[in-house]
Amino acid sequence: MEQIKIFDTTLRDGEQSPGASMNAAEKLRLARQLEKLGVNAIEAGFPAASTGDFDAVKQIAANIHQAEVTALARASKDDIDKAWGAIQDAAKPRIHTFLATSDIHMQHKLRMNRDQVVEAAAAAVKYAKSLTPNVEFSAEDGSRSDRDFLCRVFGAAIEAGATTVNLPDTVGYAMPDEFGELVAYVIRHTPNIHRAVVSVHCHNDLGLATANTLAGIKAGARQAEVTINGIGERAGNTSLEELVMGLYTRREMLGFTTSIQTREIFPTSRLVSMITGIVVQPNKAVVGANAFAHEAGIHQDGVLKNRMTYEIMEPETIGLSSNRLVLGKHSGRHAFKQKLADMGYELSESDLNRLFDRFKGLADKRKEILDEDIEVLVAEEILRVPDTYQLDYLNVVSGTMAVPTATVKLKINGETAQSAGFGVGPIDAAFNTIAKMTGTTSKLLRFSVNAISGGMDAQGEVTVRLQENGLVALGKGADPDIITASAKAFLNGLNRLEYMKRNPSISAEERVL
Repeated sequence: MEQIKIFDTTLRDGEQSPGASMNAAEKLRLARQLEKLGVNAIEAGFPAASTGDFDAVKQIAANIHQAEVTALARASKDDIDKAWGAIQDAAKPRIHTFLATSDIHMQHKLRMNRDQVVEAAAAAVKYAKSLTPNVEFSAEDGSRSDRDFLCRVFGAAIEAGATTVNLPDTVGYAMPDEFGELVAYVIRHTPNIHRAVVSVHCHNDLGLATANTLAGIKAGARQAEVTINGIGERAGNTSLEELVMGLYTRREMLGFTTSIQTREIFPTSRLVSMITGIVVQPNKAVVGANAFAHEAGIHQDGVLKNRMTYEIMEPETIGLSSNRLVLGKHSGRHAFKQKLADMGYELSESDLNRLFDRFKGLADKRKEILDEDIEVLVAEEILRVPDTYQLDYLNVVSGTMAVPTATVKLKINGETAQSAGFGVGPIDAAFNTIAKMTGTTSKLLRFSVNAISGGMDAQGEVTVRLQENGLVALGKGADPDIITASAKAFLNGLNRLEYMKRNPSISAEERVL
């Protein structure tokens, strides 16, 4: 079977999801997991976007040894210099440069004619090639570009030294048959196309990213650009797990394989969700909570008789186990360490000790600790951004005969502060008090509560979406007490907003592909 190269852009395009900004430590942890997952290339970021992104890409380049480490750059010498400066120490560096090729982009954004675009694309690739032999060129908005002009641009890019040419459906506009035909046309009509790998990068605005990517592969593309959980700009990108498991499950029909270690798919999905704070929808294909759940009686009866009646994939294939190592208050450190290892977490002794203390505290309140509970502990204790605001104390008085009142003690940049406030309910009172203490002007766009597991003693998981001065951040918090979980989520969101203020995200004009 032919192998399809998997180019993961979770750390670059995926981070452009509103509120998904990651710090350098989170990016490095995720990059290591992506390498463990078996992706061929990791697009680590856009070094010209900010100093923080440059430093994060440089750190990833120094620590990743098996996968290619790619940096994005516009078709300019300055961008390419920054990209190379960030990845030059990588074991397998790649510069990825791009330029728009659709008439609407050339006329209204670039203000360049076709000849100028061809010249600029070739010059950018040629300069990148002088720095590294591994260069990718992308024709931004390729799916809305003139076919023959695409062939001309790709031909010039390959002649200048591009080893990969990428055809993106930047705005998720294409239909599968249409996109597959476009890829086939470009391959047939670009004379030197055999000298480069053809790649596709699809967005999900019409829910067709995975279908379009599969159509592109069937038409001759041999690299797919994807993100974990399908996160990314607007409606997101092609989902790695959907594409990989589609190729795996229907391999006899499609005839393709990948280097992905499929048992690492679910742990990677959970890690991305924890780091970004973006909840995976329950009905999400492959990794959603309901992907292997059966409620209808007919379905349950069929699965009990033969799992293949209603399951086309085995959950173990993606890293889910039907057997659980049950943890509780009597569990020891060794069992806890083994559970973490089974879930894909390799922690230092100091991190393990700190996490074990939190685990024992939770086990005193809960009869059974589930995987999801442990993931929340890891997220709160190990993966947090450095906190500007920390919850020290919360007391709420509420009821039908009392005005909801919250008393809150915080550490703000290490200094203790305490205040009280009122609200229309206990959570509103806590939020009002925290907002007054932190001075935030953020707007609460979303508030959701989920039980992590069943039972009266289940932990509650709260997700909030906050907006301030054009920045949007997600916050998550978990606790058996839902009011405490809400306060934790609000503070987590405020901490992420503070991080984003200190590390400006990529501007809307620079969010590409």
